[in-house]
Amino acid sequence: MNNDFLMNASQLENRITRYWDHRADDFTRVRHEEFHSIKKTRWLNEIRPLIPAEQKLRILDIGTGSGFFPMLLAPLGHIVTGIDLSPLMIASARHLTQQHGVEALFFCMNAQTLDFDDQSFDLILTRNLTWTLPDLPAAYREWHRVLRSGGRLLNFEADYGAVNFLSLSQQLKKNGIANAHQNLNESDLVESDTIKSLLSVSHHRRPDWDRSLLQAAGFENIQTDLSLSDRIETQADASYNPVRMFRILAEKPIP
Repeated sequence: MNNDFLMNASQLENRITRYWDHRADDFTRVRHEEFHSIKKTRWLNEIRPLIPAEQKLRILDIGTGSGFFPMLLAPLGHIVTGIDLSPLMIASARHLTQQHGVEALFFCMNAQTLDFDDQSFDLILTRNLTWTLPDLPAAYREWHRVLRSGGRLLNFEADYGAVNFLSLSQQLKKNGIANAHQNLNESDLVESDTIKSLLSVSHHRRPDWDRSLLQAAGFENIQTDLSLSDRIETQADASYNPVRMFRILAEKPIP
């Protein structure tokens, strides 16, 4: 890997960080509204059947944003750690969890190079994060490393690379449909589409590509569910995601 590539990758990650720092306030508002809506229960109903019952889990939320999943799962007795590349997102997550009396740990960290020991977590979950990663194969390998044998990965995601955010937002606005991006200006949407075009993940169709990457990383029992939005996004509101989401469940095999 030459120095030019390393420099370009670093520049791209810095650009991604600046974008999400800029989005932190509005993103936090959207997630706060979602947390105080029926979607809080829907997400709990989505996750609970997929994790061991009555066990205290070590959970890593990758791309935690403003801490939605830690606020959801830490009160159940789990030890939850959230990481994000954006310092302002991490600041928001710490503020919101303190505001709600929730105990969780938060670190500013790159999802592709985790500063955790091998087999540190029982469960890794992430939401709307992998579409922003410059090197998704490396990320899946790293997540496999820090997950314990028999542990699970839950990835809630969409094929955002197949979508133009600016065009979609304009169409939703024209039709008067509320959504999570309704307060973003055109320059924000253009920047998101531009960054997305520079990422290799945007040029592969998902979740099919994810399945091959997860297998290569060492995961097994990989399951995909394309009906996630039918259970979560049943009405248009201030946190509505109009892009259909999928769920990936994968396990790290026991030797």
